[in-house]
Amino acid sequence: MITVNPDGKIMIRRCLVTLRPFRLFVLGIGFFTLCFLMTSLGGQFSTRRLGDSPFTIRTEVLGGPESRGVLRKMSDLLELMVKRMDMLARLENSSELHRAASDTHLAADRLSPGAGLMERIQAIAQNVSDIAVKVDQILRHMSEGRQDQCEAPSDPKFPDCPGKVEWMRARWTSDPCYAFFGVDGTECSFLIYLSEVEWFCPPLPWRNQTRAQMAPKPLPRVQSVFRSNLSHLLELMGSGKESLIFMKKRTKRLTSQWATAAQRLARKLGDIQRDQKQILVHIGFLTEESGDVFSPRVLKGGPLGEMVQWADILAALYVLGHSLRVTVSLKELQSNLGVPPGRGNCPLTMPLPFDLIYTDYHGLQQMKQHMGLSFKKYRCRIRVIDTFGTEPAYNHEEYATLHGYRTNWGYWNLNPKQFMTMFPHTPDNSFMGFVSEELNETEKQLIKGGKASNMAVVYGKETSIWKLQGKEKFLAILNKYMEIHGTVYYESQRPPEVPAFVKNHGLLPQPEFQQLLRKAKLFIGFGFPYEGPAPLEAIANGCVFLQSRFSPPHSSLNHEFFRGKPTSREVFSQHPYAENFIGKPHVWTVDYNNSEEFEAAIKAIMKTQVDPYLPYEYTCQGMLERIHAYIQHQDFCAAPGPTLPGAHASQSPFVLAPNATHLEWARNASLAPGAWPPTRSLRAWLAAPGRTCSDACLDHGLICEPSFFPFLNSRDAFLKLQVPCDSTEWEMHHLYPALAQPGQECYLQKEPLLFSCAGASTKYQRLCPCRDFRKGQVALCQGCL
Repeated sequence: MITVNPDGKIMIRRCLVTLRPFRLFVLGIGFFTLCFLMTSLGGQFSTRRLGDSPFTIRTEVLGGPESRGVLRKMSDLLELMVKRMDMLARLENSSELHRAASDTHLAADRLSPGAGLMERIQAIAQNVSDIAVKVDQILRHMSEGRQDQCEAPSDPKFPDCPGKVEWMRARWTSDPCYAFFGVDGTECSFLIYLSEVEWFCPPLPWRNQTRAQMAPKPLPRVQSVFRSNLSHLLELMGSGKESLIFMKKRTKRLTSQWATAAQRLARKLGDIQRDQKQILVHIGFLTEESGDVFSPRVLKGGPLGEMVQWADILAALYVLGHSLRVTVSLKELQSNLGVPPGRGNCPLTMPLPFDLIYTDYHGLQQMKQHMGLSFKKYRCRIRVIDTFGTEPAYNHEEYATLHGYRTNWGYWNLNPKQFMTMFPHTPDNSFMGFVSEELNETEKQLIKGGKASNMAVVYGKETSIWKLQGKEKFLAILNKYMEIHGTVYYESQRPPEVPAFVKNHGLLPQPEFQQLLRKAKLFIGFGFPYEGPAPLEAIANGCVFLQSRFSPPHSSLNHEFFRGKPTSREVFSQHPYAENFIGKPHVWTVDYNNSEEFEAAIKAIMKTQVDPYLPYEYTCQGMLERIHAYIQHQDFCAAPGPTLPGAHASQSPFVLAPNATHLEWARNASLAPGAWPPTRSLRAWLAAPGRTCSDACLDHGLICEPSFFPFLNSRDAFLKLQVPCDSTEWEMHHLYPALAQPGQECYLQKEPLLFSCAGASTKYQRLCPCRDFRKGQVALCQGCL
């Protein structure tokens, strides 16, 4: 800003513009002319800086009103030139500008030494005015030339470009991020943004394409090495929240078990090369923006299952040797992703620096809100920790909306395998899991010798769980045979919901709770919470787990807890994994409303001797093995699903099994490149009407494998099963491929995201892909490592 005060002082404040050398020269013409004049008039010239504020040029003229009037006119001209320089800062160097500079000389050089003072002042002022006019003409000429090149093109390769330009004209001020990327309301700035920041318009031919297309070189790949010291991980996890304190204590307590598991897995894998991945772990449910309802309840008996799982995920990724960043706030997330300032409508300011992102539904929503178009570009790298799972019918936005499957948690259009569950209850998702503490042989023998045959511990730390109607009846029966213990949280007085005959220890720290389990014979559930880690911990410590059978099964149709969750799964007991994958003698599932059945189970349990038992997939080694396999083989950013090799060849890769009940991958057929699990493990059955593919595969001791659906999605598969198709149609339906009943109509799947092991109808016999699995590791096939 340039001003002339009434007392004759001219103030020039710094112009915050980045100018190239020539532009500085042009602006300097007027400035140094002014300085020359000041000294000619006997004036004083000085500069002063106040802290970090723009500097001030202070001149004081010792002349009369006439001189001050001329100087005021010159300051106006200089102010005009500063504005011109601001416009020039946005343009490239021009030969015309260089010619303008070469034609301009300091006024003092063109004046004879004998000229009068006022003539010299007028000549200098005229010269500055001529410069301003010349610059204005050049700017106008260049602007008109560029305007011809900044019209929205009609390019069939970029059909959305005209519409996006129209949107930018009307809405570019709606988010500050557009201005951050250089949008200023001109057509050129719209097209530059839409072609170089986003990708809706073709590149402008006059732009420096080398600069626009430059991408940072990828970092050289580093081989990951197993880690046994977790001290740096504890630092990465942060502090300040009770939830984080709980997670760090758990990780520290299990350090030796993680180290031992790493050594065992390293020997098992041998010389397999493993690239170190750059991984962001964003725990969305712990952010203040999501409400963080868990942290305040950690010390009050609140649910700990999610924090147990996240602690173990962090430990497993770190022990496997990958590079981690951990965030539990929105601000940290934005900083690590490179989110530009604004409301989240623009892409990231840089390519995503992470190979993988582990988050939850809260974090997924936060990323979608703040990553702009980059979310769609990079969502294939995201893994969503999802306790109860997300079925394909709920995940596909269009299908869910049209067929009534839309909920508050679904419709993300991810590959269903990107959702990772706490238990392996839906093969459509990936089983992530957690770990339970593993006992050595000495500890197991000590536990067996120290068990009290008549001691029971109730599964339930919150008072609300003890409000179950009818509990008095079966607790009275249990009290006849066993001493009942509880670990219900309370502050000052005993909760009235807990019967007087129950010995309540209050909320116990994890080590003390483990000691209680090691003494107890029975761990009994009241029907809630569903599928938590505690029953596995009890079984690992030598307890029998007794739970209620649900009739009818609980689901989103009849139970508030499941309402709104993106799954149609029916739960037949409090802990289906314990019932189906462990079972007797460690797990007993009975009808609590049948007093005779309940009492008979108690008597039988008291006579039953069990050893501590922990499924391999819930040990540290089992979890490391599983996550290693996922990181090595799951790639959801690759081209869409596997296709049949030689699909148009006469030789099909399938053969009918010798007993003519199912299809197998032919031994002489080539394996599908890039397919994981390997196609050699594929077995295909036609399910009975009304059976899900998950159940149909389990009936044969196998696991449904949704990644194999594309290989079966053909008329040829039905023919090889000796099922003639009177007609074949392609439709979008989560039960396809299937054979319609009655009749012989074969339906094939039109939308790959809807291939699903879940779902059944009495109208259809579903064509189901199954595979084998490793003992104690249901997530992996025999050849998956």
